[in-house]
Amino acid sequence: MAVIAVLGGTGYAGRHIVQEAVDRGHTVLSVARKMAAERVEGATYLEASLLDVPSLVTQLEGVDVVVSAVAPRGDMLGFVRPAIAELNSVLPGNVRIGVIGGAGGSLVAEGGPRLVDTEGFTEEYKPESLEAYGILEDLQADQSGRDWFYIHPAGGFGVWAPGERTGSYRDGGDVLVVDEAGESYISGADLAVAVVDEIENSAHSRRRFTVGY
Repeated sequence: MAVIAVLGGTGYAGRHIVQEAVDRGHTVLSVARKMAAERVEGATYLEASLLDVPSLVTQLEGVDVVVSAVAPRGDMLGFVRPAIAELNSVLPGNVRIGVIGGAGGSLVAEGGPRLVDTEGFTEEYKPESLEAYGILEDLQADQSGRDWFYIHPAGGFGVWAPGERTGSYRDGGDVLVVDEAGESYISGADLAVAVVDEIENSAHSRRRFTVGY
């Protein structure tokens, strides 16, 4: 079993990852700027910020995996990418980093453009999508040898469409996962299944992948 820290552990993606990891017997630290009113039984809750990396790192001693589920939006826009880069530079080399990105960085087809670069992609979501993709670029350029993974959820992933846990999903590699009707969706619970599967199996070492139904 691993010791897993989930940054943004009280947010939509984060709390599902915390729940899934606890349910599978892992030791889980849920890290957020504010304490959660509702908590997952069995998880440890820490009040800390990705924007204060030196302080954060002192609370992550002994972890095996750090998963960032912090979205670069709102007051975090423009700050998540440099903070992840700083975290990557100071964490012990044996700690694996996982990042929950956005759908915008997924390719729409093999060799095709990114979703964020296609006509019709909502303008207001572009800044956060491009910053999230920048985190991936930084990880790909890293020469330290640290192990990492990066997940693009389906296009219909979000608190507005929570869905249920089915325990299944499809891995699209670099390409956005869509169903036969062309819809792209995954529940919060099943995104968490994919994250914890990756932590347990390391099928995408130093790679990104997409998930959906």
